[in-house]
Amino acid sequence: MFSIEQNSKQNKITNTVFTQDSTHMMPMSIKEVADAVNASELLCGSSASCDSASCDSVKGTDIVNFATSDSRNVACGAVFIAIKGERVDGHDFVQKAAQLGAKAAIVEHAVLLDESVQNKIAQIVVKNSVEALGLLAKHNLVRRRALNTPFSIIGITGSVGKTTTKDMLNALLSTLGNTVAPVGSFNNEIGLPLTSLRVNENTRFLIAEMGANHVGEIAMLTTIAPPDLSVVLKVGVAHLGEFGSVEKIAQAKSEIVRGLLPHGVAILNADDFRVASMSKLADQDKVRWFGLNVDNNGNFDASNNGNYQLRAQDISLDESGCAKFTIIESENSATSENSATSENSADSVNIATSENSATLHLALPGAHNVMNALAASNVARYFGMSLKNISLVLNKVSHISPHRMQISVICKDDKKFTLIDDSFNANPDSMKAGIDGLCSYESDDSSNSANSSNSDDSANSADSADSAKSSSTKLFRIAVLGSMLELGKDEYNMHESIGKYVAQKNIDAIISVGSSTNEKLDELASCIAKGARDNWQNNRNNIVNKYQNNNVDAKNNVYFVHDCIEANNIVWSLVGEHSSTVVLLKGSHASGLSVLAESWAKLSKSLNASLNKHTEVNL
Repeated sequence: MFSIEQNSKQNKITNTVFTQDSTHMMPMSIKEVADAVNASELLCGSSASCDSASCDSVKGTDIVNFATSDSRNVACGAVFIAIKGERVDGHDFVQKAAQLGAKAAIVEHAVLLDESVQNKIAQIVVKNSVEALGLLAKHNLVRRRALNTPFSIIGITGSVGKTTTKDMLNALLSTLGNTVAPVGSFNNEIGLPLTSLRVNENTRFLIAEMGANHVGEIAMLTTIAPPDLSVVLKVGVAHLGEFGSVEKIAQAKSEIVRGLLPHGVAILNADDFRVASMSKLADQDKVRWFGLNVDNNGNFDASNNGNYQLRAQDISLDESGCAKFTIIESENSATSENSATSENSADSVNIATSENSATLHLALPGAHNVMNALAASNVARYFGMSLKNISLVLNKVSHISPHRMQISVICKDDKKFTLIDDSFNANPDSMKAGIDGLCSYESDDSSNSANSSNSDDSANSADSADSAKSSSTKLFRIAVLGSMLELGKDEYNMHESIGKYVAQKNIDAIISVGSSTNEKLDELASCIAKGARDNWQNNRNNIVNKYQNNNVDAKNNVYFVHDCIEANNIVWSLVGEHSSTVVLLKGSHASGLSVLAESWAKLSKSLNASLNKHTEVNL
């Protein structure tokens, strides 16, 4: 889509990325760490107190500048947080941490150490290591704010899209200043503090992804990292079984708005009425909107006319299912934290753009990523980044967190297929979005409309893509689906509805993967197969007539298997029968499909490196 001159300019802009030491925190003495975590004891070597430690022992005045809960990542000058998990107890690795150079360990009880390391590491005894981790992270951020140099925390939550939005925003903000963002989905009471402990004196932005299984969890996370800006993407049914109702999920997501610093900014999805209602929790002049659906005057129904609004229109999907669209901001809205920033000045980039619009062509597949891009762009716009430069950055973002619509080519012997790996996690909304992505992959018509963000509208986008398929289509589509967890009392019907959803699409085969060791996972997977099988026959004739695909077998192309080995064998058997095949992997983490994806990736590691693409649509 760019000329050589345009690509040159694009590289010039997007290569201006700020980097920092992504591991060290604000330097602190061991005594300061102990005070920050409300330690009951501070032990240094063979002497009980660090104040009376011998000259050859670690002392309370010694400085630590790095925190980790993984002993494999310990470096000299680290503080090691010993956390007792379900399978591994971090207290068993304090000895190793000391040997690797850690100066302090946060522990729930004193650990007996060999004499060789006894004097090398201080033990900070606390009641609860996870709570202490949060307190240390909170103190680290307080220390950073105390420097009185520009520093902002951006909180992100939503039932779907958090990690992709985080990755997009990381790419954008990294062109404006040193940015710390979570690795993968570090969004809970352990992951968020560990990310916050990578903030130091050079950090300009912290992106804090916040997830939850229960009401109150996000509120707790905002006490650790109170956001300057809070982004709410969507209220869906992920973890419905834990919350009990969608209303409780909305309540939990709203905690990120309630947790804003005084006069903080709320960036909300105008198309989701539950998210839009959160505007009343923020200062009315501090609400910014993003979405697709506007009235005849170009305004969101939920918005006051004075609020900043960012929307997308003219959405189409290319042959790989990547969205191309125009991003438009309201002309009467303030656009940035500082209107004097040079980013807002006009430049000479030769790209389809005007004073308040720009064209984006995402490198990430999926119509749902339009909303993720709008959310990230809204934040970047607040900090003064021009729409033109936002476009140039997002057009190049293709590598994000793994197992999220990651596209690669898998080869074995003389067989190969395209893999869409979305196996990180799953809920009904993200499952439908993944299925839609499978349907739209390699569409012949790149102008298919994709005019919505939620699962129902995503279905409309995929249906538009379906209708453009020509009779010459030979691509064979396989959906390999696993169970979804924490959906509550209606979980069986929800799984059947996913099977029905597949049966209504231009998908040629479905493999529902259960478990030979977990009866519940097996039952849920069987419901997916039942939903597909019950509706397969009714829709196959229409599908065959629509696409003239004689390879569709209404009787035999719905499979229910009990482990990934069986699924693997069926996939390769089907691949051998068709010249061109694309496979979607989608399921909750417990389904084990990500392990299958990793085993396939090893077959074609070198090819994957050149064709890697990512996106994410789950919690």
